[in-house]
Amino acid sequence: MRKGDPNDPKGLIFESYRIEGITQAECRSIFLDWALSLPAEADTKAALRALLDSMTAENQDHPMTQVMQEGLIDMATPRRRGGWRTRPRS
Repeated sequence: MRKGDPNDPKGLIFESYRIEGITQAECRSIFLDWALSLPAEADTKAALRALLDSMTAENQDHPMTQVMQEGLIDMATPRRRGGWRTRPRS
């Protein structure tokens, strides 16, 4: 992977692997920023898979690898929670 990859437009994931001593909490924050920076029409799951394929071979023990693997497992279609439809009607 290189900086400017279409799956990592801002290079956030790329840079996270270059930070020595980065924590899992910091990786989660970067991961959220990465997800929010993708274009709306992007296939997030496919982008995440591609990043994992390109980064994990030499970075198995890196906290970002674990965060991305968890993200791939936990990724689901967002559901609406709240709003006027969930409020009791009288």
